[in-house]
Amino acid sequence: MLFENVRIEAVEYELAPERVTSADLEEQFSETLARLKIRPGILENLSGIYERRFWELGTQPSDIATRAARKVIETAGIDPNEIGCMVNTSVMKDYIEPSVASLIHGNLRLPDTCMNYDIGNACLGFVNGIFNIGLMIEANIIKHGLVVAGEAGRSLIESTITKLQGEDVTKQIFMENIATLTLGEGAVAMILSHKDYATTDHRINGAVSMSATEHNQLCVASSSIMRSYPSKLLTAGAGLIAKTWNLASKTLERWTDDQIDLYTPHQVSTHNTIAVIKAIGATSSKFKLTFPWLGNTGPVGLPTALAMANEEGEIKSGDHICMMGIGSGLNCMLMSVTW
Repeated sequence: MLFENVRIEAVEYELAPERVTSADLEEQFSETLARLKIRPGILENLSGIYERRFWELGTQPSDIATRAARKVIETAGIDPNEIGCMVNTSVMKDYIEPSVASLIHGNLRLPDTCMNYDIGNACLGFVNGIFNIGLMIEANIIKHGLVVAGEAGRSLIESTITKLQGEDVTKQIFMENIATLTLGEGAVAMILSHKDYATTDHRINGAVSMSATEHNQLCVASSSIMRSYPSKLLTAGAGLIAKTWNLASKTLERWTDDQIDLYTPHQVSTHNTIAVIKAIGATSSKFKLTFPWLGNTGPVGLPTALAMANEEGEIKSGDHICMMGIGSGLNCMLMSVTW
C-alpha cells in the first residue's frame, strides 16, 4: 500500500523511572542458577540488555499511554477536537474490557466524534496502528489521528521471577521463560495528519506486510506467564523479514540498503538484530537501538527509537527511514518514511 497524504506530525515518549539491571533480576533467582549450574550473567549475555525501565507495580497501561498522548498533542499543537480517530496498540491491558483505547479517550476528553479502539498485534501493533490511521487519512475520512501504546507488564515479570525461584524448575523451563525477563516498560504516542493540515513534511510513503502464522506457538503469553522458544523464534523471524524485504523491494521506492539512511526496528535483542541485519543485507551502523538500556518494550520500542533518533540529530530532512516491525504470530510490516 502506497500513501500520498499521510504525515507524521509529532512523536513523543515516556520513560519509566526505575532502572533495573539484568544482574538485579538474576540475583532474585540466584539459587536456581547455582542449582542448574548456569553462570550468572546469562540474561545480559543472551540478550545484550544490561538494564530496563519499570513503572511502579500496579501502574495501568492506559495511564502511561495517556501521559504520552498528552505530550504529543501539546508538541503537535493541534486542537484535540480535530482528532478523528485514536488507536491504542498496547500489548498489556487494564481490563479484558472495556478497551484501553476507551480509557485513554476518556482521560484525554477527546470529542465523542473521535473513533477509538484497540489494535492488538503483539510487538507489531504500533506500526499496524500507523497503517490503519494512514488509510483513514488517505481516504479523507479524518484530518488527524492518534496512535498510542503503554506497556506496563511488571506483574508478568514478577510472576516469572517467582516461578524461576521454584525448586522444581528445570533448565528447559528456565530457558522457556528467560525471554520474559528481557521486557521493559514505557509509553509512546504519535500524531498523524493529512498533508493539507500538517505542519511537517515527514511523509509515510507506504508499507508492506507478510505473515508466517505456522509459527504462532513460538511465543505465547498470558497476564501471568510468557513461554517462548528464542532460537526457533529468531530463525523464523529472520526468514519472514527476508521475504517481507523482497516484497518491499518490488513495492516501495528507494528500497535498498544504500538508499535507506536509518532503520528503526522492533527492539528485541542483540542476536535478533544481527539475524535481521544478515537476512536483509543491511548496514548495522544504521540501526537505532534502544533495547540495551530500555529492554524489549514491545510496540513502544520502534516509535521510541524514531523519536530518540530525531532528538539526537541522527536524522535530517529528506532522510529515508525503514520502520521495521515484527511480532509474535508471526507478522511483519516494513514501512517507508521520508523525514
